[in-house]
Amino acid sequence: MNERATMPPIFVTSSGTEIGKTYVSAMLTRELKARAIKPLVSGIDEQTFPESDPAQLLAAMGEPVTFENAALVSRWRFKAALSPDMAAKREGREIDFDELVEECVSAARKHDPLVIEGVGGLMVPLDTRHTVLDWMKALDAKTGLAPLLVVGAYLGTISHTLTTLAVMRAEGVPPRAIVVSEAAPGPVPVEETAETIARFAGSVPVRALPRGGTLPLADLF
Repeated sequence: MNERATMPPIFVTSSGTEIGKTYVSAMLTRELKARAIKPLVSGIDEQTFPESDPAQLLAAMGEPVTFENAALVSRWRFKAALSPDMAAKREGREIDFDELVEECVSAARKHDPLVIEGVGGLMVPLDTRHTVLDWMKALDAKTGLAPLLVVGAYLGTISHTLTTLAVMRAEGVPPRAIVVSEAAPGPVPVEETAETIARFAGSVPVRALPRGGTLPLADLF
């Protein structure tokens, strides 16, 4: 009987927001039959839940898509569609960074494979001192990490993508791959954008994901 070797948690991050992280995270969760979590989510309440990121991840895991089950995916949920630090402040709450990290470490010990979806882009603030990048680095130090960078196909994405890639490399959390997600119709074919990014990405694989399409990613991990 062949058994897959234990893999580090896959952390899905991005160069911005509304790009397709959740779409890719859900696709990867189904492909790997993984557990998925998105510990932080903004802009969610009972009314918006059916279209929310936690709902998509619950569906990908085959869990009942109910508002009560949102906690299975997201521990910190905020109503305002703002960065986590700002959304938490609106509710008189704070995000404990150490608790956030330990939540993910605990999940990684229980579930293999595990997909962790970040929030917004790489440099989104989580509290007064920490960003998503800090979160990734802390997890990498404790569990190892397999980052996946999901970027958009919009005009300007090439510069945003290569800037994000440079920061991830410099900070010691280079992506296993880059997925160019056509979350919305753009002025340039997504395949052409991916080809251009690939010329500057060195050894990092770059794959194009057309709008509404699927893409095998398991071989990258």
